[in-house]
Amino acid sequence: MSTISLEQIHSPSDLRGLDRRELKTVATQLRQFILQSVSRTGGHLSSNLGTVELTVALHYAFNTPSDRLVWDVGHQSYAHKILTGRREGMGTLRQKDGISGFPRRSESEYDAFGTAHSSTSISAVLGMAVAARNAGQRQRQHIAVIGDGAMTAGMAFEALNNAGVIPGINMLVILNDNDMSISPPVGALNQYLARLLSGQFYATAKNVGRAVLQHVPPVLELARKFEGHAKGIIAPATLFEELGFNYVGPIDGHDLDALIPTLENLRQLGGLQFLHVVTRKGQGYKLAEADPVLYHGPGKFDPAVGIQSSGKPSRRTFTQVFGEWLCDMAQVDERLVGITPAMREGSGMVEFEKRFPMRYFDVGIAEQHAVTFGAGLACDGAKPVVAIYSTFLQRGYDQLIHDVALQNLDVTFALDRAGIVGADGATHAGNYDIAYTRCIPNMVVATPSDEHEARLLLSTCYRHPGPATVRYPRGAGRGAEAGASLDEVPIGKAVVCREGRKIAILAFGTLAQAGLQAAEALDATLVDMRFVKPLDEALLRELAASHDAFATLEEGAIMGGAGSAVMEFFSAESIEKPVLALGIPDRFIDHGDQAAILSEIGLDGAGIEASIRKRFSSLLKSMEKQVTIEASTPDRHSA
Repeated sequence: MSTISLEQIHSPSDLRGLDRRELKTVATQLRQFILQSVSRTGGHLSSNLGTVELTVALHYAFNTPSDRLVWDVGHQSYAHKILTGRREGMGTLRQKDGISGFPRRSESEYDAFGTAHSSTSISAVLGMAVAARNAGQRQRQHIAVIGDGAMTAGMAFEALNNAGVIPGINMLVILNDNDMSISPPVGALNQYLARLLSGQFYATAKNVGRAVLQHVPPVLELARKFEGHAKGIIAPATLFEELGFNYVGPIDGHDLDALIPTLENLRQLGGLQFLHVVTRKGQGYKLAEADPVLYHGPGKFDPAVGIQSSGKPSRRTFTQVFGEWLCDMAQVDERLVGITPAMREGSGMVEFEKRFPMRYFDVGIAEQHAVTFGAGLACDGAKPVVAIYSTFLQRGYDQLIHDVALQNLDVTFALDRAGIVGADGATHAGNYDIAYTRCIPNMVVATPSDEHEARLLLSTCYRHPGPATVRYPRGAGRGAEAGASLDEVPIGKAVVCREGRKIAILAFGTLAQAGLQAAEALDATLVDMRFVKPLDEALLRELAASHDAFATLEEGAIMGGAGSAVMEFFSAESIEKPVLALGIPDRFIDHGDQAAILSEIGLDGAGIEASIRKRFSSLLKSMEKQVTIEASTPDRHSA
C-alpha cells in the first residue's frame, strides 16, 4: 500500500517526482480534502470534484508553471490550487484576506490567467502561445481547459478560428465535457453529436454495412464494436479539425491511466491539439453526483448528511421576488418572454420555465446573443425580460447600446447581483451598471430600495415602451412585504421617506435603509430616489431651495454613478449646493462578507453618518447651535 500523503505535495514538482501508480492515491485524498474543505467554507463543489484526476494528470504531464495552464471557468480550479502550494490556504477560501475562489495572477505563478467569467481561456492561451513563439520559446506548452458550457460562447469559437491560421505555436485545448455548466447545457453544439449520429447519412451507411457484412458474422460483430467507438471518435473530430486542430477523444477524464499517456503524447506532438475529456460533476460524492446543481456552490454543510434545510423561515431574496413577479406578469401578459444566459437557477427562473416553457429561453453562456435576441423579439411585438447578472451584462454592452437602445426597443433588463457580491469578489461584483447604463440614450435606470419597491419598479419598467434596467443586490432585503401587486409608479418619481433639516440624503437602491439610520442621527431629510435616470428633477429643485447640502448613496461605482448624475443636473441648473457622493471607491473590491465590506468602505449606517459629519461639519455645528438656541428660548405663548 502506498504511503504517499497529500501533505507531502507542496508543488507540482513534488507530484512529478512520484511513481505514476501513486497518483490514484493522491487523487483520492485530493477529492476528500476538497469535499471536507468546501463543506467548512462554502464554495464551488460539484465542478471541482469533477476535475480532480484531470488536474493531477495535467500537472504530472506538463512542466507547470513554465508551461501555461488556464482554467475556464475558474471555479473548477480548487484541485489546481491545492497542488500548487495553497492547500493550507483553503481554509480561508473566498474570505476576507483569504485566497480567491478563482485563478488569480497575483496569487500564484501557477495561475497563468485570471478566469472568473467564462469562455476567455482559448483567446488568452493563444496570446501566450504567440508571445512564446515570437520570443523563441518554441518548447513551451499552452493549455486551455474549457468546460462544455463555456464552449457555447462565441468568443471561444472566435479564438479557435483565429488559432487555425497562426503558424508555429504549441496550443492544447481540453474540452472538459461534463454535460453541465451551472444550469444544464443548451444549444445546438451540445446536441451536435447526437444529431449527426442520428442523421440519414450515418443511418444509411450503417444499414449498407450491415447488409454487406451479415454473411460474415465475425466481421459484423467487429463492425458493431467499432461503431460504438466511431460514434465518439470520428463525428466530433470534423468540427474541430476543420478549424485546424488535431482532435483526440473523447476519453474518460477520471482514468489516470488513459489521461497521462494521452497528455504526454500530445505534449510531444506540439502544434494545435484538441483533447475531448468526459468527466462527471460531483464525482466521488454521491449526493453531488445526483444533484450537481444543488451542490454547485453550497454554503457550509455536513458532508455526512449533505445540504439540509434549516427549517427556519427566511426572508425572501430579491431573486425570489423577481421570479415570483415574472410568473405573475407572464400570467396576465402573454407577450412576456423570459431570457437567461445559462443562469436559470441563479436568476430565479425555475418556476417560470415550468409554467411557461414556450416563453422561456436559456441561450447558454452567450450574453451578447441574449441581448440581441431580446431586441429581435421586441421588434415584432414580444415583451422580453432579460434576467442577467450585472457583471455579465458587461459582456453584452455593445449590443445593449446598438441593438436595443439605439433602436429604442422595448427590452427590460433585470440586473441581479448589483453592487457588492461578497465571496465571489471583484470578478463578479455588480459595481458598474449604473455608470454604464445611465450614459446610454433612451435608457431608464431603476434602483429599488426593498422587496416591495422591486415589484413596483419591475412592473413600471416592464410597461415602459423602451429599454429599461432594474438593479437589485444579491440576498435578501429588509423584509418588506412584496405582495402580489402588479402596480406601477410614475417613471422618474422619487419618494421622501423622512423630512429633516439642512441636509438631504438621496438614496439610490437598498442603501436607503442605512441612509435612514444616518438621517435620523443627523436630523436630515431622506429621499428614496427610485430612479437614476430620469431623475426627479422637480423634487431636486424643491430640495435645493430648502436644504444647504446633499449626500448621495449608491451601491455602485462613484465615478459616473448616481451621485455624478445629481451633480450634473445641479451644474446644468446652476444650483450651487455641495454634494457628497458616497458609493464604491475607485478600486476593485476583494472577496469577503457583504456586510463587512459595506462597513469597511463606509456604506453602513455608521459609516454614512461619519462621512456626512466630516464633510459638512461646519453646517452641522451651526444646526446644533440653532437647536440649542431654540431649546433655550422661552415659549412666549406658554405663560
